[in-house]
Amino acid sequence: MKQIGIFLRALEPEDLDLLVQLENDSSLWKYSNRTEPFSRALLQKYIDEQHQDIFEVKQKRFVVSYPDQTPIGFIDFFDFEPLHRRAGIGIIIHPDYRGKGYGKKALKLAEEYATKHLILHSLYANIAPENNASLRMFESCEFFRLAEKKEWNFYEGQFHDEYLYQKLLS
Repeated sequence: MKQIGIFLRALEPEDLDLLVQLENDSSLWKYSNRTEPFSRALLQKYIDEQHQDIFEVKQKRFVVSYPDQTPIGFIDFFDFEPLHRRAGIGIIIHPDYRGKGYGKKALKLAEEYATKHLILHSLYANIAPENNASLRMFESCEFFRLAEKKEWNFYEGQFHDEYLYQKLLS
């Protein structure tokens, strides 16, 4: 799956360092409902198990990569519901590559994959109101805010709202 300058590919053992770095960035845990780091061994096991079928495990992660195989981030399908033809989607781009349009390109590639290969009708994303870059990116890709979940997540010593965004795929 290619888009100008980047493509989506399967996780490889060589992606472990970036996976450890991004998954263990404690400043991002509030967005992924986590409170502690993952071990390298656990993340290596996660990579090793990526061959599992999305229909069984209900999730799938792709690497956002340059054509030379350099990874710059990850994009995930989660809560995959084949009966209802929907899934959640999340994305993380390494800080050095943010603000260059790669997240938007990766999201469009993921939408194409979801439509052609998973036959999905709908994608949704949960986004914190203060995550302005993510809000702008999803809105620019025609995701619409459906709801505001009041005091939905607890982090930094207080409750925070969360927005629910959705896109109907053609």
